Amino acid sequence: MPKLAFDIETVGSEWDKLSAPLQESIVRSLKKSTEVEEEYLLKLEEAKVDLGFSPLTGEIVALGCFDVEKGTGTVFFQSPGKLPTEFIDNGITYKPMEEKKILESFWELARGYDEFITFNGYYFDAPYMMLRSAMLGVRPSKNLVEGRYPYQQKTCKHTDLFDQFSFYGAFKRKGMGLDGLSSAFGVKSPKEEGMDGSQVGAMFAAGEYEKIARYNAEDIRATAELYRRWEKYLRF
Repeated sequence: MPKLAFDIETVGSEWDKLSAPLQESIVRSLKKSTEVEEEYLLKLEEAKVDLGFSPLTGEIVALGCFDVEKGTGTVFFQSPGKLPTEFIDNGITYKPMEEKKILESFWELARGYDEFITFNGYYFDAPYMMLRSAMLGVRPSKNLVEGRYPYQQKTCKHTDLFDQFSFYGAFKRKGMGLDGLSSAFGVKSPKEEGMDGSQVGAMFAAGEYEKIARYNAEDIRATAELYRRWEKYLRF
């Protein structure tokens, strides 16, 4: 069964570029949950930083895919204002393109796979990708949020390692993120290169597009390797 690990990196829109109704909706929600003006202003600044977590206020700037059997992958990434060419490094092909083309390329690639592997992808990456696709006029080729549990997945299998290593929430502990599990299982952590997901927005604004793409590549490598460990020792 062909298996594809994938992961996305996202950034938020600039607050001033959001539509007035969307700004008002966010402000109204924050005011309902806060009573003190200072607390509201703090929450508003936090909300502006977190715009990348919603497909309504953010966008995908990198989408990495890794063929678990072949040990090779592709990172589709945005590189606005620059004209980099496609290149290959350490088994990963890097392809610069706009967001819509990123999604079109992924869904076309996905047609050739039966199982998809992510870390927290059922809760974030997959729904984010599907909603961004619809917003940009792209139809997904696979329903990656068909069901959380295997028996619910009829058309394609989506193995979310966050669920698998926590036994669907039965065993949750601090440090059980991708970085923590990678370290515990002897897998190279994406953070070993000195970067983490919280830096993507600032790096994108600074034009460090290739660095984001390379970080994304380390994410999918770690996800694929953790999957191999889980499949060998914990899949029943």
